[in-house]
Amino acid sequence: MTILYLSQYFPPEVGATQTRALEMATHLVRQGHRVTVLTEFPNHPKGVIPARYRGRCFEHERLDGIDVIRTWVFARPNKNFYTRMGLYLSFMLSASAAGSTLRGKYDIVYATSPPFFVGAAGLWLSRQKSAKFVFEVRDLWPQTAVELGELQNARFVRWAEKLEKVYYGRANRIIAVTQGIYDTLALRGHTSPKLRLVTNGTNTDLFFDHGDHLRAKLGLEDKFVVLYAGIFGIAQGMEQLVEVVECLKPSQDIHFLFIGEGPVKQKVLELQKEKGLVNLTVLDEIPRERIAIHISAADCCLVPLKRKPLFLGALPSKMFDFMACERPVIVSVDGEARRIVEQSGAGIFVEPENTEQMVAAIRQMKDSPETCRHMGLAGRALVRERFSRRQQALKLEAILQEIV
Repeated sequence: MTILYLSQYFPPEVGATQTRALEMATHLVRQGHRVTVLTEFPNHPKGVIPARYRGRCFEHERLDGIDVIRTWVFARPNKNFYTRMGLYLSFMLSASAAGSTLRGKYDIVYATSPPFFVGAAGLWLSRQKSAKFVFEVRDLWPQTAVELGELQNARFVRWAEKLEKVYYGRANRIIAVTQGIYDTLALRGHTSPKLRLVTNGTNTDLFFDHGDHLRAKLGLEDKFVVLYAGIFGIAQGMEQLVEVVECLKPSQDIHFLFIGEGPVKQKVLELQKEKGLVNLTVLDEIPRERIAIHISAADCCLVPLKRKPLFLGALPSKMFDFMACERPVIVSVDGEARRIVEQSGAGIFVEPENTEQMVAAIRQMKDSPETCRHMGLAGRALVRERFSRRQQALKLEAILQEIV
């Protein structure tokens, strides 16, 4: 197969979207398929394009056997509705233009969303190249943006909902990445074989227990280390995590380690200084190929999301990274994520945004090292059995071959 894969976010940017796109594309290449990825000039999440890309419209690279076409986008450090729309719409236009110049036949145009307007570029290019159109839904947009307060213009919401229906109606396959998204789309009338499920997961060859030797370098040898690693975003409720840190400030043997970037990071740093949180260390984003070492330095890991109905179907990929490293998880995500953790015995569920319950769960884990060890082993076993990236890639490959 020849596949044109549209993902606005892609390595060297760090994140779940970037990793899924790279690992799926890499697998397809290894299976003998030809994959071209259309993506933006790297800038996420800081909104700053590196100097090497400035002043250019397009850039062609090779990465792990993948042809990568990077395009200009309207990236800005200041994140508001207008700069975000500028970023998303500029990629829609530049990706459409770059894709139009590509020669040769493509069997499939595969667009992963959000950002939402990647679908418009994918649909346009599939028509132009007489290719099958596959639309991957990692988040229900615009519903998510509305519930998080990021999108409030009623006219724009109605327009986006109409465009959403166009994507679903014209796609040859719709790929849902969680059971919750799958069920929601099924209720809207999209059924098999068009609608398929290829869940989130992790690379078990990259994520495994590396031992806790990094703790000495971080000065945390005698601490119970609680880790959050991921985007410092609105949906994660980072301010509430800071409340947890503050509540446990008197417990000198418990230390928190936050790793990542995002729009709320500066707020977290300000709160850390304002509250004198000496029990919190905040590190910059770490490349995916090295983050497992830091995960292994922790005693337990946090998987938070805000209390929103839309998150009942969420399945954060960081949860699987933590479990693959044999670390117990404290999950404040109700619904699908909660069921997986509780049924496997890989961690503890606490109510979203419930500071008191999260504090109690951390203390419970600290006082039960043997239970934590068994939770970690259970998590690793589950991921290897049901949520390895290789299994998912094989499933996706089979779905694409069906329509070709």
